[in-house]
Amino acid sequence: MYGVLATLLFLNTIALIAVVLLQQGKSAGLSGAISGGAEHLFGKQKARGMDGILHRITVILGILFMVITFLLGYIVQ
Repeated sequence: MYGVLATLLFLNTIALIAVVLLQQGKSAGLSGAISGGAEHLFGKQKARGMDGILHRITVILGILFMVITFLLGYIVQ
């Protein structure tokens, strides 16, 4: 059981790193600094696009990381 959870934790960690590196930064360009307020008020397209999908995957992988880590800690103890 420990080996399976350790392998899942390793794969989850690699996937989490990859997904975080695929995301764009908050300051992804000068246009965001100039017209950022209008995009937040009127544009909801970002949540439906690739950024939204990557955000959801990051949250799911983060929660899975915590659960697997707690299970490994419980098993080792």
